[in-house]
Amino acid sequence: MDALKKEEIYTIDDIYALPDGERAELIDGKMYGMAPPSRTHQRILFSLSRKIADYIESKKGDCEVNIAPFAVFLNEDDINYIEPDISIVCDSSKLDEKGCHGAPDWIIEIVSPSSKTNDYLTKLLKYGTAGVREYWIVDPGKKMTTVYFFEKDVVEQYSFDEAVPVGIYEGFFINIQ
Repeated sequence: MDALKKEEIYTIDDIYALPDGERAELIDGKMYGMAPPSRTHQRILFSLSRKIADYIESKKGDCEVNIAPFAVFLNEDDINYIEPDISIVCDSSKLDEKGCHGAPDWIIEIVSPSSKTNDYLTKLLKYGTAGVREYWIVDPGKKMTTVYFFEKDVVEQYSFDEAVPVGIYEGFFINIQ
């Protein structure tokens, strides 16, 4: 009988040791490489982050919008390190120069072909158990946004031409395109 091959467990030190220009995320000790984003991805990222930041500023809110690459240390361990496309953090005590320590209030991931499984499965489970209040999966290929309101245990889907309600801000709706 062959011995089971032990899977290597990576740590945040391994992330910081990556060559310049190479990016990866770390979920429960497993490293996931990150491909460069497409132009469509970047256009959606900029548009959403601008709309959210403008809204927060207009309401004189305390939440901060952070865009990738921005480190989020979800758990108090050295085997989880993610760079969500957009992280909205309302508790400034979680923020320092390295990133966010703990769960952001709202995370938005923009799906690319190489990130689909991670965004829809791996990260969904991780965010749901880490204390993220709201998680959006924006899928340009399907022209759909899936919204997980973890506090209410509700999942909703919206096409890109529909206004998507923001759960952490009552009365705020965003059109993806």
